[in-house]
Amino acid sequence: MTTETTRILPDSELVALRDLAAQLRVDSIRSSGAAGSGHPTSSLSAADLLAVLLARHLRYDWSAPKAPTNDHLIFSKGHASPLLYSVFKAAGVISDDELVGTYRKFGSRLQGHPTPALPWVDVATGSLGQGLPAGVGIALAGLRLDKLPYHVWVLCGDSETAEGSIWEALDKAGHYGLRNLTAIVDVNRYGQRGTTELEWDLDTYRRRAEAFGCRAMVVDGHDLTSIDDALRTARTATGPTVLLARTIKGRGVPDVEDKPGWHGKALPADIADRAVTALGGVRSITVAAPMPAPGQPAVTTPARGPAPDLPRYERGAKVATRKAYGEALLALAARPDVVVLDGEVSDSTRTEAFADAFPDRFFEIYIAEQQLVGAAVGLQVRGYRPFAATFAAFLSRAYDFIRMAGISGAEIKLAGSHAGVEIGADGPSQMALEDIAALRAVYGSTVLYPSDAVSCAALVAQTVDLPGVSYVRTTRGSYPVLYDNGDTFPIGGSKQLRGGPGDQVALIGAGVTVHNCLAAADRLAADGIAARVIDLYSVKPIDRDALVEAVRITGGRLVVVEDHYPQGGIGAAILEALADLGEPIRMSHLAVRGLPTSGTTAQLMDAAGIGVDAVTGAARTLAAR
Repeated sequence: MTTETTRILPDSELVALRDLAAQLRVDSIRSSGAAGSGHPTSSLSAADLLAVLLARHLRYDWSAPKAPTNDHLIFSKGHASPLLYSVFKAAGVISDDELVGTYRKFGSRLQGHPTPALPWVDVATGSLGQGLPAGVGIALAGLRLDKLPYHVWVLCGDSETAEGSIWEALDKAGHYGLRNLTAIVDVNRYGQRGTTELEWDLDTYRRRAEAFGCRAMVVDGHDLTSIDDALRTARTATGPTVLLARTIKGRGVPDVEDKPGWHGKALPADIADRAVTALGGVRSITVAAPMPAPGQPAVTTPARGPAPDLPRYERGAKVATRKAYGEALLALAARPDVVVLDGEVSDSTRTEAFADAFPDRFFEIYIAEQQLVGAAVGLQVRGYRPFAATFAAFLSRAYDFIRMAGISGAEIKLAGSHAGVEIGADGPSQMALEDIAALRAVYGSTVLYPSDAVSCAALVAQTVDLPGVSYVRTTRGSYPVLYDNGDTFPIGGSKQLRGGPGDQVALIGAGVTVHNCLAAADRLAADGIAARVIDLYSVKPIDRDALVEAVRITGGRLVVVEDHYPQGGIGAAILEALADLGEPIRMSHLAVRGLPTSGTTAQLMDAAGIGVDAVTGAARTLAAR
């Protein structure tokens, strides 16, 4: 246990802090009671911690939530939202009427778990294990980019520490020496269904945190003086701090204190009334919290940058889109707000060139994909444009983080390389065959799958200012450049590479399968069959107009070819787009339907039924109908 010399608070300040903590407890009880749901006992345990933090250590201009020098407060245990919203009332930014009258109600910004619908909330939380990884990203921005003295405070639950992402976050916090980050763990020993794994074994918590390079401090989470001293020490630490606070779930309400079965339940009216009375009744304390020092970030983050000088490629030259992705990042580096993260595969994703040229804006997250996405979410909180890359298959490890990024409205740019059976001999563990479906399902996402280097560079450049989660799927192998430098590729568009008014069938691909479609079209032309070839590089949003035209020109004969499982991929996207067309569609859907093995690219595509022979055969069959 880390011991510090305790500084005794004056009696007047202790009284004020006790009153504030009591108000936070009362308001947590009242708001969840009025809603008839919520997590009051999880809020009661941390009320003392937040009272001291709010009144004495959180440097925040509540009238200017975007002020660059503000501290950041993240409730990783987002279910304790009654406490967070009670803090906002005590800060004077929401009214008692809003707190008690609208919490968890339809249309309210005080949702069951916090989201950035509130300007004082940086990221959506509630899926446990996510607030601390985002806090690492914000702290990285403060220490390495902004170079401002703001501090990042993250309230975590003890049950939440069973999530591996918490330890990924502490590992990276220790690795990067994030002295501006403090994780406050509310160790109240109860989870949803009973006691937690470690209960009140504070020594084990401490040893685990220290093993990741963090300074651990164990305190009584209801001793205001000890809390104050620990938070003061954390503010001046030389590395990341983990404050392990031993608390009692339901503290302040004897009927539920340290008792199982109360998680996620509003208190019955009789218990609530007794508790509010015992806690001194309803108060309207407004705290004059410490103000941050003035300052500006070292890096200017423009709202919109100049058009980048993109790399140029010779038509017909064989270039992998992953290579074009890396070279596009170098071009985007002219913008100081562009930052790049990688999951220890930068030699494959081709982000290594950016890392070599701009090491101050490159963050190696190693093989920790949850933290990779979490850090990107945190960096964008501070106005940066984060590009995070790994193998497409490994993004599945971080899918919940990507999903929550959509809920946060986070602007992050993801790249997945080595997608599909095209990668060859590495085998199915490395083949992303689900990623398009997964990323399409994320709220507000954009999914792009370029077929050549020119289109890849142009699309990557457009994502830099694109709202929401953007995903670019890149290819391992090198394929011919199809387009001229300077060609445009609007998001939501497509390219017609072959075709005319007499087309009998349309061949629709994206990424690597576009090249198979082109080869098939040449074979069909030799047989007298006119085939339209569409490069559907924008999978979401999709070019419905081009698809409708293809249906009407060809009589509904579509061959869709994708290096992806059939569920939720490109074929599904096309059928969704055409569902209300009201015209007959005869679609042959070529996708990976079995479990791939190792082999060459050609062998695997042929075995999956997405090679040139399969495309040609499917088109001939449709054209004959």
